[in-house]
Amino acid sequence: MMQFIRDMWRRNPTVLVIAIAGLAFTLGLVIRGGGSGGSPPARHDHSAEEQTQAEVWTCSMHPQIRQPGPGQCPICGMDLIPVSRDDGGDEVGPREIKLSARARKLAEIQVAPVERRAVSVEVRLAGMIEYDETRDSKIAAWVPGRLERLYVDYTGVTVARGEPLVELYSPDLLTAQQELLGALTAQSSLVDSRAAAVIQTARRTVEAAREKLRLWGLSDQQIKEIEQRGTPSDRVTITAPIGGVVVHKNAVEGMYVKTGTPIYTIADLSHLWVMLDAYEAEIAWIKKGQQVEFVTKAYPGETFRGTVAFIDPVVNPKTRVVKVRVDLPNPRGTLKPGMFVSAVVQAAAGGEHVEKPLVVPASAPLITGKRAVVYVAVPGKEGVYEGRQVILGPRAGDYYIVREGLKEGELVVVNGNFKIDSAIQILAKPSMMSPEGGAKR
Repeated sequence: MMQFIRDMWRRNPTVLVIAIAGLAFTLGLVIRGGGSGGSPPARHDHSAEEQTQAEVWTCSMHPQIRQPGPGQCPICGMDLIPVSRDDGGDEVGPREIKLSARARKLAEIQVAPVERRAVSVEVRLAGMIEYDETRDSKIAAWVPGRLERLYVDYTGVTVARGEPLVELYSPDLLTAQQELLGALTAQSSLVDSRAAAVIQTARRTVEAAREKLRLWGLSDQQIKEIEQRGTPSDRVTITAPIGGVVVHKNAVEGMYVKTGTPIYTIADLSHLWVMLDAYEAEIAWIKKGQQVEFVTKAYPGETFRGTVAFIDPVVNPKTRVVKVRVDLPNPRGTLKPGMFVSAVVQAAAGGEHVEKPLVVPASAPLITGKRAVVYVAVPGKEGVYEGRQVILGPRAGDYYIVREGLKEGELVVVNGNFKIDSAIQILAKPSMMSPEGGAKR
C-alpha cells in the first residue's frame, strides 16, 4: 500500500491529494451517523434563541451602546452581545438589577443588616518623649556682674529647690544693700518722732529698698540676713527656684554677665510630655482626656499610661500630621526625654449615654473618589438589588459609620457587590464608575 502511494505521488500528486480528501470526508459522515447510515441529529441553534430572548444588544467594551438587534459596535467594531430578560430589563427600576437564584449563587451574594452599634477603633501612633515646658526654669542673671563660683559645673546634676547654683559679684547689688541699710538706720532714728508723715515716708523707703533686692533675685531669707548682719556683701548667691535636673549649662566661672544672660536650664523630669503624630484620617478618633497606652524599646514588656491634654489646631503642611500632647507622670524617673514611643488609643463611637451610630460592614460600600455606593436588597422583590449612593463617616475597625443614605434594618450586599456592579455597568445603568449610567442608542 505504501509503495502504491509513493508511486502515485511521483506520477500525479494532485490526484493523490484529492483522493485522500474524499476518503476523509466519507469517514466523517460515517462517524457522525453512528455507523448506521441514519440521518445526523438536528443542530441546536443557540444564536436564534439568544436573539429571540434578547430585548437589546450591547457592546461588552462600551455598555452605553444599546441597539434592538445584532450588529457591530459603532465605536470599536466588536460584535454586539445580547442582554436577556434575566439581566434586568424593564421589570426593575433604573438603578436596580434582578438576579436569578442561580446567578445569586454563582456571584456568592451575601447580605447583612444595617444596624446601630457602639464601635471602636484602635488608633496606633508614634512619637517622642519631651520635656514638660511648664516645668522648665531658665536661670538667668538678674543684675550685671561676674560669676565668682558655679556650684553646678556640669549638666545632668539633680538639684533641689533652694539649693545654691551661682555666686555672683555685682556692684549694683552692693549699692542696693547699702540703700536698704541706710533706710533702716533712718527709720530707727525716727522712732521717737511725733511726725507721722515722716515716719510713714521712712517705712516706705525701707520697703522700696527691700523690693528692689527681691526684683534682683534675692530671697526674703537673704534680705533678712543682710538686715541682721548690718553690713553689705559684695557677693550674692543665686538659688534654684525649682527642683529638677540641670539640662543646659551656658556659663563658666569668671565670665561677666549682663541682665538676662542665661546661666542654667533646670527641668522637672517627674512629669513629662509625649508628643505623638496623628494623621488627618486619625484626628476624628482622638479627643482631649482620652487615656493613651504606649511602650518604648528601653523597657520591653512594660506599658506606660498618660492622658491626652492638647491637640494642635494646625496641621503641619510638610508632614501632614497633627501633634497630640500626652501628659505623662514619671515619678521614678525611668523615662527620658528623647525616647521614641509607640502608642495606642482606644477610641469609641457611641456609648452608654450617646446614641449608637448607624454602621455597615466595611466590605459593603464600593468607594471611588468622593463617592460611596452600596447595593441594597429591595424589600418584597426577590433577587432585586438597588444601587444607592451614601455618605460615610470614618471607618471603625470592621465597620463604616453611615451619615446619610441608609436606614436601620435594611439589607446591604457585603459579598458579591463588585459582581453586581459589573452587571449594572453592562446594562448601562448608574453604577460605581458611571453615576449617570450610559446613554441609550
